[in-house]
Amino acid sequence: MQIAILTFEGFNELDSFIAAGILNRMKPKGWQAHITCPAEQVTSMNGVTVQRQRPLSFAAEADAVLIGSGILTRDIASDTGILSQLQLDPKRQLIGAQCSGTLLLAKLGLVGDLPACTDLTTKPWVIEAGVNVLDAPFVAHGNVATAGGCLASQYLAAWMIARGASLNDAAEAMHYVAPVGEKDAYVSRALAAVSPFLPTAEAPMLEDASGLQA
Repeated sequence: MQIAILTFEGFNELDSFIAAGILNRMKPKGWQAHITCPAEQVTSMNGVTVQRQRPLSFAAEADAVLIGSGILTRDIASDTGILSQLQLDPKRQLIGAQCSGTLLLAKLGLVGDLPACTDLTTKPWVIEAGVNVLDAPFVAHGNVATAGGCLASQYLAAWMIARGASLNDAAEAMHYVAPVGEKDAYVSRALAAVSPFLPTAEAPMLEDASGLQA
């Protein structure tokens, strides 16, 4: 599975890099998450400059797309030049957005009247765009998911792995990155967040998580 992690000028490092790190745990199974940007280089909200791995046009051909947030998302949401390049298709792609990335999903018409998640700062703007905002870290409707809060990126990554591979693969990826001494708790929390939104209701197998190696 090829994944585009949309990363714009002023991006939030936690959104892009945590998701990329977790999703790339699936490289042995042929997955690859790419930092995907409109420019050759973008600089984060804290001054970290990165080189893009894929151009913005890659989002149209990727199997899955994650949209991170940033301090300039409101400007991007009104940039018709950028929006016109985002030809996303929830019929064939898994699509996730985090925090102010949910505003971009709304502008692209991919949220509609369905409830969505976002961060507290972006909430008024997303409501203004006509979206019913939930007081929750994660929600998914079919192939489209939204998350609220910087560290909710782990839920988007876990959901995407569970959808594209299996719940056990998601548990393994989360177990690897979770803090030592808290791994079972982190796996349990992540699976509890995403399991209700999987096509078939698989109960998290916590006994399996305790035996994973990291």
